[in-house]
Amino acid sequence: MNAETTYRCWAEIDQSALRHNAGVVRERIGSRVELLAVVKANGYGHGMVGVAKALAQDAQFFGVANLEEAATLRKEVSQPIIILGPALPEERQPIAEGGFIPSVSTFDEAQAFDRAVTKSPIAINFVIDTGMGRMGIPQAEAIALFRKVAALLNLKVHSLSTHLPVSNEDADFTRAELLDFADLVKKLRAEFPGDYKIHVLPSAGVLAFSDQPFDVVRAGLMLYGISPLADSQKLLRPVMTWKTHIALIRDMPAGHGISYGRTFITPREMRVATLSAGYADGYPRHLSNRDATVLVRGRRCALLGRVTMDLMMIDVSHLEEAEVGDEVVLMGRQGDDEISATELADRAETISWEIVTRIGSRVRRVYL
Repeated sequence: MNAETTYRCWAEIDQSALRHNAGVVRERIGSRVELLAVVKANGYGHGMVGVAKALAQDAQFFGVANLEEAATLRKEVSQPIIILGPALPEERQPIAEGGFIPSVSTFDEAQAFDRAVTKSPIAINFVIDTGMGRMGIPQAEAIALFRKVAALLNLKVHSLSTHLPVSNEDADFTRAELLDFADLVKKLRAEFPGDYKIHVLPSAGVLAFSDQPFDVVRAGLMLYGISPLADSQKLLRPVMTWKTHIALIRDMPAGHGISYGRTFITPREMRVATLSAGYADGYPRHLSNRDATVLVRGRRCALLGRVTMDLMMIDVSHLEEAEVGDEVVLMGRQGDDEISATELADRAETISWEIVTRIGSRVRRVYL
């Protein structure tokens, strides 16, 4: 990196790792099942457009959260785009005009989209609630509602879907949920023949229940090289390496406070480095005083005191060779060591999904 391309905090995105992970999905589901690549939340923090372009040859569909994401992505890819979240009333007309596939949970939503159509029928994703409780028609009412939706002249059902709430936590519940949903699909197809597709499995489902892939899988987290199931992490390649720089190094005396609140007091003379990243870049403030580390010259250095908005401090007392300007890895591999998203999530008492999606917009994404 020269002076013109030096960033205070940046994330390197390995496009070959993205494609490798898409290949793992393909190995699990076979050649006949289609891939819906979930790129919502700015590609899980990896950059939606960059990720979609890297997966253009692998994905048959892309999944986003809302109209704004769909409109941005449509400028870059040709695949159908499914909006996975419910639309606000004022978004329905532009969704219909944009040719996006909205997710519908109620008859009121279906009627609103039916009225919004001005040209050809709009394709919809008919969502069924099998236990998530977030959106979708209750499973017991699905057949009756499908009958009413199918009668609307301006709608065409593109797909049926549900969401698995505990696919990475409760295998017995998930297996029973999948069997019940498969039985419902069989009844729907018998009464309403058609070419609509069925998609259910998220990343954990792809990894643990690939014997029931249906027609399409919705792979998200695993595409980014993070497994929701610890045993499957070895199959994937992490896509992001999150980096910053040492901006300052100072020799601190014993008994000196570090950062707000003086929650860390130097127990001895220490060499303290200040990094050019903080919680405004997305580094979790919850990692303050929780034995979090970063990598400098391939060695772990402890985070000291509280993470601040733009800066954070680490102990480099054991690294005499550390210098201002050195690259620091917040997440990813450096040398023989690695700090994973899962490690950061465990220490922050959150989930790896949140670690990557919270990385801020001022963190430059660099595609390799």
